[in-house]
Amino acid sequence: MEDLTILEARKKLLNKEISCSDLVEYYSNKAKEKEGLNVYITRNEDCRKQAEEFDKDNQKIKENDLGGIPICIKDVFSTKNFKTTCAANILDNYTPRIESTVTKRLFEQGGINLGKVNLDQFCHGSSTATSSYGATKNPWDESKVPGGSSGGSAAAVAADMCTAALGTETAGSIRQPASWCGIVGLKPTYSRVSRFGVLPMGSSLDSPGVLTKDVDDAAYLLSIIAGYDEKDFTSSKKEVPDYYNNIDPKQIKGLKMGIPKQYLDIDMQEGVKKNFEKSVEIFKKLGAEIIDIDLIDPKYSIAVYTLVCRSEVASNLSRYDSTRFGVPGEKNDSFSSYIMDSRGKGFSQETKRRVMTGTFSLSSGYADKYYRNAENIRQAIKDDLLDKLSFVDVIISPTNPSTALAPEDADDPIFGELSDVLVEASSLSGLPGISIPNGFSNSLPTGLQIFSRHFDEQTMLNTAKAFENEFGTLI
Repeated sequence: MEDLTILEARKKLLNKEISCSDLVEYYSNKAKEKEGLNVYITRNEDCRKQAEEFDKDNQKIKENDLGGIPICIKDVFSTKNFKTTCAANILDNYTPRIESTVTKRLFEQGGINLGKVNLDQFCHGSSTATSSYGATKNPWDESKVPGGSSGGSAAAVAADMCTAALGTETAGSIRQPASWCGIVGLKPTYSRVSRFGVLPMGSSLDSPGVLTKDVDDAAYLLSIIAGYDEKDFTSSKKEVPDYYNNIDPKQIKGLKMGIPKQYLDIDMQEGVKKNFEKSVEIFKKLGAEIIDIDLIDPKYSIAVYTLVCRSEVASNLSRYDSTRFGVPGEKNDSFSSYIMDSRGKGFSQETKRRVMTGTFSLSSGYADKYYRNAENIRQAIKDDLLDKLSFVDVIISPTNPSTALAPEDADDPIFGELSDVLVEASSLSGLPGISIPNGFSNSLPTGLQIFSRHFDEQTMLNTAKAFENEFGTLI
């Protein structure tokens, strides 16, 4: 059962080569064996019972796309009657009364929840180091971070503690940890997947997605979780293709691929750049047409994302006041002191920093100077990308400028923005993106980023699959 993908596990279950209980037991043992990675926040103690139900009725496996398949869930998705913390001790005892649309769709198709996994507190970070439950370690090198904020999800998949995992991305939080952990991470078009029941970070940016062992699984899972949701008015009514069955790697021949010169001019590890150059040669060999393009310097994406996201964070976190959500603080003479006590103890330094920055950028006299100006430049970045995607089919680049870094590097207040510099523009523009492994540098994985037009995940998946067929996977 080692390193089974979703589709491989499903085939074995249907052929009765293994049982659902076998799978759950295997992943439970892996969790114990690799407990030092600090992946889980909350384990699902009922997963064995759920597996036994599938073992009693093989028809349930056949009828459901994920029948009996164990999956890990980033602890930012609301799971009804199952603790959801967002890795923040202010929500240490929070048990939602609702089920997020994404997890509901997984469970309706027979997916088994192994448990909720670690992340940066409220998704604020790119390392998991800001989690109230301690940092997750990178399975390739435990002295390094796995990335974030979906670092627990990426580590769980890379360490073979599940078949696949759910994650979310605001600007790099799926693709960056996927790159650093040597797996596939897919962030769909903004609005392609419902945000209902996902504890919000940046409401105009958040995109639920998947972390998997190969491209086929990413396509397969996306088809299940994507689609319109009447509970999320921002979700798209566009028809959801059968991404997995429509994958056609032969479409790579004649495909026009744009390479932004500005994305390669930044400070980048030599091994990352060399692996990207090798990847370009693979695409040329497969028949793709490589076109050099100019894009707005990614440093502007850092500035825009910092202001826009932190402004939305300040608004979204106002609900955690110990009356509606949150662990109560100590009794004080005034209600305002009571709230400040709760938020002061319940929020990490990173969360406080983001709330303060966002509050300042939205304050009277500064909103026009900072927030609205950032939104104008955001539109310019989006227009620039859409202009280039009018004559190229996909844009490719390294996912990150470096391999996984050490925990002390994450102390930099803009660590996340710097590590996500190559993915932020596409997230600000709501475009779909995927990171796939493309080699090693200093014994650590590197990633190749591919992004395409809005709602054109299929072309992106076709491209990724063509590369994977030629290069292979790392796990």
